[in-house]
Order: sequence, then structure tokens, then C-alpha cells
Amino acid sequence: MLSIIQAAGWPIWPLIACSVLGLALIIERFLSLKTDKVAPARLVDEAIMASRTAVPAPQVIDQLADNSVLGELLASGFRTLHHNPKATEDELRSSLESAGRLAAAQLQKYLGALATIASAAPLLGLLGTVIGMIEIFGSQAGTGGLTPGGGNPEQLAHGISVALYNTAFGLIVAIPALIFWRYFRARVDAYLLQMEVAAERFAHHLLSLRR
Repeated sequence: MLSIIQAAGWPIWPLIACSVLGLALIIERFLSLKTDKVAPARLVDEAIMASRTAVPAPQVIDQLADNSVLGELLASGFRTLHHNPKATEDELRSSLESAGRLAAAQLQKYLGALATIASAAPLLGLLGTVIGMIEIFGSQAGTGGLTPGGGNPEQLAHGISVALYNTAFGLIVAIPALIFWRYFRARVDAYLLQMEVAAERFAHHLLSLRR
């Protein structure tokens, strides 16, 4: 591996940094976007059952908020009623919508950075290719200019290595980053749809408590 890095030259280092950062972001998103941490299956039913007759105590609401991203969304509705038992329907829906926007931002965290890596890695590989081509042309220049037999074989070989290795490594970094970015985007969209449906159902429950 070290010999490959040496053959690829200094342009490979930004790509290595992108690969390390991209891998860290992918692992972080995998851990953060687990179903249990975002939208547990029966959480809405449990929240409704726990508040059949009245708004739960603040301690219960705090536990619900710490449960998951969806739990924080549901807790915002309880808190609105807890602070204002006569809250209007618009106020309840507004609190849920605000919590939903915060939840969406939390779920989409770091996805922009992963998309940037997927876009920038091929360009960094292209930069390495251009630098390698410059070295290739430089190797063909003798003391008197571009003359037959005046090239430097070692510099020529190094230029080819820089060009090819950087092109390949740029694609190696970009392709997985793009795949995982699209995968996480699809997963986030599915979670957001699920949370939107849950919030609508929960809003009707909160209105029944208000009455």
C-alpha cells in the first residue's frame, strides 16, 4: 500500500483524507439511522396508551423525548398541551411541524458532506491525472527541448503512475460515497414519511385530550 501511495505522488493525499472522512461519515450515519434510534415500531401506540385520559407528567415526557427522534417529535406535542391546556389546533400542529423540521435536519445531518465527497473525489482524481500528464510531458523534454532520446524514463514512469493511480483512487472513493449517499437519502425519506403519518395521527389524539 505504501508503494502505491509513493507511486501516486502527493495528489493522492487529499483523496486519502476524503476516503477516511467518507468512511467515518458512513459509519456514523449507519449508527444514527437505526430504526430504534429514529422511529421505533410501536412508539406512537405506546404514547397514545400512556395518555388516554390526560397529558403525562413532565418526567414521562422527557423520557419519551430521549427515546428517539420520533419520541422528541411526540414529546413536543405533549409539552405544548402541558404548557397550554387550551392550545388551539393550529398551535398544536405548529409545534409538531416545528419539531418535524428539526427532526428532518437531524436525520439529514452529514449527508451534504458525503455528497460533497462523492462529487469532489473524481475532480481530485482528475487533478492528479493532469499533474501526472504534466510530468509525462516534462520527462520528454531534453536539455535542448523536445528531442528524441532526450527523455527521462524514470520521470516518465512516475508521471504515468501519478496519472493512473489518482484517476483510479478518485473513482474508488467517489463510487461508494455516492452509493451510500443515495441509500441514506432514501432511508431518511422513508423515515420522514413515517414520522409525518405518525404526527398526523398523534395530532388527532392531542385534540381529543384538549377537549
